[in-house]
Amino acid sequence: MTLNQLLPPRRPAYLLAFTVCAALIGYALYVQYVQLLEPCPLCMLQRVGVIGSGVVMLLAGLHKPGRRGAIVYALLNLLVAGFGAAIAVRHLWIQSLPPDQVPLCGPGLSYMLDTMPLGDALLKVLHGSGECADKSWQFLGLTMPGWTLIFFIGLIAWGFALIVKEPSSKR
Repeated sequence: MTLNQLLPPRRPAYLLAFTVCAALIGYALYVQYVQLLEPCPLCMLQRVGVIGSGVVMLLAGLHKPGRRGAIVYALLNLLVAGFGAAIAVRHLWIQSLPPDQVPLCGPGLSYMLDTMPLGDALLKVLHGSGECADKSWQFLGLTMPGWTLIFFIGLIAWGFALIVKEPSSKR
């Protein structure tokens, strides 16, 4: 079996990826508001990556692109999901630090965005803070940023795999 035979048609594949992104954001909101696990600033930036990738996949699904369009959407998704993956890697690095090397807790993201210029707030967020080292949520031994990193890598691969997907032949 070839990759072309394994993949669903482009439009449903893009819409499926959008649905997965929406489900991930739904789960993040459930964890935040029902399980009362407050997201750290790096978690919030990873959400931006998931939402951005979801928007790219929704636009691709609505557009129903050909091969050239699929290349454009794969590259757009690479930028957005690559941003999310980079944030997840940074988050995992902070979680791996010994307790004495973890950055001190800082103000919340909304406070930083209200009181600092955007560039300064983003630099402070990327530096990380104590709450970013928290590992209170785990599944199969991986923390949430570990799972989001896997998701971002998979989504990037999905976007590039859809480039080779050929339209079904009409009989």
